[in-house]
Amino acid sequence: MILSRFLGPRVFILVAALLAAAVFVPMASLWLPASHPLHVPAYLVPLFGKYVCYALLALALDLVWGYVGILSLGHGAFFALGGYAMGMYLMRQIGTRGVYGDPVLPDFMVFLNWQELPWYWTGFDQFWFAAIMIVVAPGLLAFVFGWFAFRSRVTGVYLSIITQAMTYALLLAFFRNDMGFGGNNGLTDFKELLGFPLQAASTRAGLFAASCVALALGVLLVGWITRSQLGKLMVAVRDAESRTRFIGWRPEHVKLFAFTVSAVMAGIAGALYVPQVGIINPGEFAPVNSIEIVVWAAVGGRGTLLGPVIGALLVNFGKSTFTAIAPESWLFVLGGLFVFVTLFLPKGIVGTFDHGWGGWRARRASTEAEKGEAAAMDDVQPLPNPAE
Repeated sequence: MILSRFLGPRVFILVAALLAAAVFVPMASLWLPASHPLHVPAYLVPLFGKYVCYALLALALDLVWGYVGILSLGHGAFFALGGYAMGMYLMRQIGTRGVYGDPVLPDFMVFLNWQELPWYWTGFDQFWFAAIMIVVAPGLLAFVFGWFAFRSRVTGVYLSIITQAMTYALLLAFFRNDMGFGGNNGLTDFKELLGFPLQAASTRAGLFAASCVALALGVLLVGWITRSQLGKLMVAVRDAESRTRFIGWRPEHVKLFAFTVSAVMAGIAGALYVPQVGIINPGEFAPVNSIEIVVWAAVGGRGTLLGPVIGALLVNFGKSTFTAIAPESWLFVLGGLFVFVTLFLPKGIVGTFDHGWGGWRARRASTEAEKGEAAAMDDVQPLPNPAE
């Protein structure tokens, strides 16, 4: 009840639904027979888990775009860095089960005649080290990038272009075989995670549950930040950055904090995404992926906690459906959806609903107030005439 009062009933319901899904979907997949109407096929579990990871990624973008006004077109880079950190750990777990049977070097390094493991792969045979790097790698990149960009007061479309250039530069770098990240093919052929085989239905169910819990924690974190005094300052920077600076605050510090936290959330989403899809390659750095994240947040409604989650789930469900029915038309559908939302639903699904609901409640309150005033006037007794 305390959580509901602090974050609002909508956030409380969302968190409760995510925790319920984390329990129900694995149980429905592992324990219910295939003939049961509530049975979830094994192949759908990682697909649903991928959607949940995308929802966490959209929520991360919404923290900086919806509440601080930073339109980042490079969040795919933070997502991919977290995914590569997890992929490096998974590659180190293959050991002698690889094609070439080398106990230390991944298969692609043996194929390219690498003689020893690069220094930046050291430590990734331990999960705790990989978990730290999942947070540090995207967070450090965001901190360094934001430190220079925000102190230089780069804003608006210029900042968006720079973030897109950043992810494109990383795309080109990770494509190179001499970088030591698998080149064009990336990292794949994973075997196990923490000793559990990745192809096992129970492991996939556990990863889905972990993704739901991570999204629930992300919702709570963003909700706590945006409803605190810092969150009000973030909105002030978004709506009137110059005024915020003139009254003594440092907007670049606020932006840097939000940008770094958002990058860490995106990295965690990428780390949960990789073992469920089984591959990570430089294509995740593609600028079009970062643009899709913006579409998810815009469709659901930026500046809300529920909107990005709904937008990511709906758009990716539509993507899975349309790419199966008409794969050559999906990009046109996605572009048309973004144009439609921009023209007719500028606040997104949740924002439009809130605006309409708030207007209806205001009109209802005004009508009831008018009725109350009219009833009060009817109850007023006329004063007696002294002349009578």
